Amino acid sequence: MSAEPALDDFSNADTDTDTGPVPIVAVVGRPNVGKSTLVNRLIGRRQAVVEDVPGVTRDRIAYDAQWNGRKFTVVDTGGWEPDAVGRAAAIAAQAEQAIAASDVIVLVVDATVGATDVDDAAARVLHRAAKPVILVANKVDSVRAEADATQLWSMGLGEPHPISALHGRGSGDLLDIILDALPELPSVDDDTEGGPRRVALVGKPNVGKSSLLNRLAGEDRVVVDSVAGTTVDPVDSLIELGGETWQFVDTAGLRKRVKQASGTEYYASLRTQSAVEAAEVAVVLLDASEPISEQDQRVITQVVESGRALVIAFNKWDLVDEDRRFQISREIDRDLRRVQWAPRVNISAATGRSVAKLTPFLHTALEGWEQRVPTGELNQWVAALVAAHPHPIRGGKAPKVLFMTQASVRPPKFVVFTSGQLDPQYLRYIERRLREDFGFAGSPIVLSVKAREKRGKRSAKAGKR
Repeated sequence: MSAEPALDDFSNADTDTDTGPVPIVAVVGRPNVGKSTLVNRLIGRRQAVVEDVPGVTRDRIAYDAQWNGRKFTVVDTGGWEPDAVGRAAAIAAQAEQAIAASDVIVLVVDATVGATDVDDAAARVLHRAAKPVILVANKVDSVRAEADATQLWSMGLGEPHPISALHGRGSGDLLDIILDALPELPSVDDDTEGGPRRVALVGKPNVGKSSLLNRLAGEDRVVVDSVAGTTVDPVDSLIELGGETWQFVDTAGLRKRVKQASGTEYYASLRTQSAVEAAEVAVVLLDASEPISEQDQRVITQVVESGRALVIAFNKWDLVDEDRRFQISREIDRDLRRVQWAPRVNISAATGRSVAKLTPFLHTALEGWEQRVPTGELNQWVAALVAAHPHPIRGGKAPKVLFMTQASVRPPKFVVFTSGQLDPQYLRYIERRLREDFGFAGSPIVLSVKAREKRGKRSAKAGKR
């Protein structure tokens, strides 16, 4: 019986003629959570040795896999215990090497047991991996058992995906999720992680987006004209600022909602929307010489709803006098109250005034967009918050906040687990305090509530099924 190929041999030897080296998916977790069973399910054949005894898999072993025409490598690892000693430490080291060589990490947790101290320790390590992590709640053999999987939100790795590796329940959905997380090329050849940050310049027509891009580039990269609507297609430019390269996109001016636009303007609006969604941070330009308009607010709303980081730049500041400055201050308080968290900078693309200040503001917004609060710290914070300012009593009782977790970043998304629905104003209070205590400058925050169903209702639903 021939030995399974080692990870180094596999990753160097096997390449796909269409996509280059095959991406690597590492399956990790503590002993006896069903990693090898899951590997067999992912590769579509019984190749990994499976036995109901902890520690059967010791080395990292690679297998060919394919799903929906996409080839990738699945690496089975031994039980990973971060504080292991002796032989267990050597097994854990193999798992850590698999993590280091992987493009996507699948962390398997036994949903029937819940998150153990070892699982939580593994989650803390994976938070620092800077790679996509997919949390799998294994051994969920029925709809009723899915309630156990929801408890794994507390690990702070995002949504737990319930499956049964033994019976195949949910495995197809998991493969789709893995494919979505795979890079176009493996990390060794993919420069996107360290590539230029993507910045979209957006605003209503004739606000100075193209002029700003030319000023930043130090040359005429795009056509500038006093006629509104000169830019139709998004224009990409790599620009050196502050010793680093940025990818700026000049977009068409947003005049109307996409549904109300027609002809060229309709397609320009669609392309602008796509450019915003492809960017990491958007600079919304406002004409400082004119009152903040409904169009301006609509552009800001579009950026916020797209979940991008946001910087607001008041352009044409060279045309602003003392009276106008006073009016702008009042307009900011009135019209930009909902985005007070967005950094604001006063610039002039025509004269170059304060254009260099954009770089630190972009960094501030991106840091807020990628900020993560550890689950333990977050729950200590929310417990103190609720104790100091409990939810108002409605109908003789008040819903309890059970715990809170940050599901993801870019933008930061939080899930509040409660015993009942929260009032919208209390949810806004939580968001305001999140910003006051943790920052998140320049980034929208997505806050959602998961209310725990009463046992009677849950049993009734299960009976109907």
